[in-house]
Amino acid sequence: QVYLAESGGGLVQDGGSLSLSCAASGSSLRFNVIGWYRQTPGKQREMVATITSTGGTNFADSVKGRFTISRDNAKNTVYLQMNSLKPEDTAVYYCAALLYGSPSYWGQGTQVTVSS
Repeated sequence: QVYLAESGGGLVQDGGSLSLSCAASGSSLRFNVIGWYRQTPGKQREMVATITSTGGTNFADSVKGRFTISRDNAKNTVYLQMNSLKPEDTAVYYCAALLYGSPSYWGQGTQVTVSS
């Protein structure tokens, strides 16, 4: 069992930056692909970024060049650095540990609000 806890959300102005953290407990994330996802009311949860156990990354087109994802396996933590934020980035952000390519464990989510 993997327990994930996101932190770092909040309110920021258009063009600002936020850094999210996803801390794991219960099991090591070392060998997992970890993803950040986001969801707004009435819409499906969408992938924002993923990072493999060896540091390979993948980003949604909407965040490429603005967001970076990184991990510290020693701290069992994954980070999402969000720069040049836009109002359309407003959402609840979740981290997930993937098994066999699918999100299997989710955190509780953290709200990110970008004001225009």
